[in-house]
Amino acid sequence: MTAPGDLPAPEQGLVLTHFLTVRDVARSRRFYAEVLGGEVVLEENPAIVKVANSWIIMNPGGGPTPDKPGVTLVPPEDGDTVSSFLNVRVADIEAFHTAAVAKGARFLTEPLDRKAELRCYMRDPDGYLIEVGQATGMLHGVFADRPAGEDR
Repeated sequence: MTAPGDLPAPEQGLVLTHFLTVRDVARSRRFYAEVLGGEVVLEENPAIVKVANSWIIMNPGGGPTPDKPGVTLVPPEDGDTVSSFLNVRVADIEAFHTAAVAKGARFLTEPLDRKAELRCYMRDPDGYLIEVGQATGMLHGVFADRPAGEDR
């Protein structure tokens, strides 16, 4: 039985969770538990994985419901066009990257030095983008360069 403290149900105020529409709940649940070290608190309907101090909630897509009329949920269809992504901060990006690759994670690049941080991106089984970063320069007032042409 799941303990009430394991569920995203605050006694006061609010808690932020992230909902993912997935193709295969078991596969996605396993990814977030194994690669990100999460704890499965509900197997499905919806699947909930507690990751660090947050929760990932996963369910298959579906059509409109009374509380979201006109809205259809689908997993990503084009992995190169995204409007949001998870941002995971780690203490040791090299160790995380090595462990995640050993568990089957797919990264777009190796961790790269961006002056303010070391950073790389991986994809989950449905193609959702996940940024993985380790603060470095920002801890000492060094930040990334602004994109070319952007005013300061």
